[in-house]
Amino acid sequence: MFLYNLVIYLYGLVIKLASINKLKAKQWVAGRKNWRENLSKKITALNSENILWVHCSSYGEFEQGRPLIEAIKKKHPGYKIILSFFSPSGYEAFKDWAGADLICYLPLDTKKNARDFINIAKPKASIFIKYEFWLNFLFELEKQNIPTYLVSAVFKPHHPFFRWYGGIFRRSLATFNKLFIQDEASGKLLEKIDIKNYEVCGDTRFDRVIEVKENFVELPLIKEFCGNEKILVAGSTWPGDEELLVEAYKLLNLPDLKLIIVPHNVEEKDIAKLTALLTSNEITYNLFSEQKLNKNAKVLVVDKIGLLSQIYHYASVVYIGGGLNEGIHNCLEPAVYYKPVVFYGDDYHKYNEATELIDLKAAKNISSATGLSDEVSNFLNDKVALNGIENNLKSYFQKKSGTTKKVMAILKLT
Repeated sequence: MFLYNLVIYLYGLVIKLASINKLKAKQWVAGRKNWRENLSKKITALNSENILWVHCSSYGEFEQGRPLIEAIKKKHPGYKIILSFFSPSGYEAFKDWAGADLICYLPLDTKKNARDFINIAKPKASIFIKYEFWLNFLFELEKQNIPTYLVSAVFKPHHPFFRWYGGIFRRSLATFNKLFIQDEASGKLLEKIDIKNYEVCGDTRFDRVIEVKENFVELPLIKEFCGNEKILVAGSTWPGDEELLVEAYKLLNLPDLKLIIVPHNVEEKDIAKLTALLTSNEITYNLFSEQKLNKNAKVLVVDKIGLLSQIYHYASVVYIGGGLNEGIHNCLEPAVYYKPVVFYGDDYHKYNEATELIDLKAAKNISSATGLSDEVSNFLNDKVALNGIENNLKSYFQKKSGTTKKVMAILKLT
């Protein structure tokens, strides 16, 4: 634990230094200021002995955990939900979400912070979503005999649990009362390290994207921009993705193809960099925030968060960003609309859904602008293949839905 705690301490120090000129780091630090006092006041205001603590790392994990939180609220209305986030990306997007009774940042994972947080919150049970293994928190929960669950987890051979140095992480798996995992492959890996407290239930993200699709709300400006033309939607893009996209879009050179770019970061400097790239390539564009359209512009930059899952509805083909950075983003959000997907890089094997979509011929991975241009063109022009993709994806989502019900049937909340 000494090395782990040292890394945590250094991480906190780096974030504080970065907060001098990085917005997200500044939000990370500011959101944790006086957290003990703030949490105590909010817990007192809840006036409840039935507290359930749910922790999500960021935006994507919240979307994964949301169906379960809503199901728990419905089945156990007497529980008050504390929802914590590690990242500003999640907290800032959902800090006003009405589905939780208290929303906060997770303090840095030191032994004292973990003890104080749990002593203040006094949860009857805790749920961690997918990839959250904060050791001091987990060991404190175990010490206080608080039932703890991990939901929609997936394990891969490269994870530290299965490495020679992963003893302390293997120990953390035993703190969970139940590991609700996505697939049998994860179960086999856990068996190899003698972890048996798991249940294969699937991924709650499928329930979430199906719900979003079923509650789709028209976006008038997007609909007007699209008209009856073919649409390439680029979701959660980073600068490297955007350079690739611009090159591929110019190679395609299709007069009836429009491009919608939805950047991962929509801070002013990020949007300025993207629009400068478009301008330098003599590409006219519209900005969503201006709420007016230049009819001659074939590109729309969506400089607002929270719309992407609806925008995918309008796509003919989708490019998923992130492959040039931290890893590809959510492929299920466009696939639920039966849209073909393209993403960059060969590390997609880390993501079950990406591998499965490729197996269904509903996705392609590329390594160049030429490759992106070719795959988009192929998808746009092969109607037979598109019909097959639609049929495959319908069956896929029908098979994969229902994870939330499976978890709820096993989850022990009294």
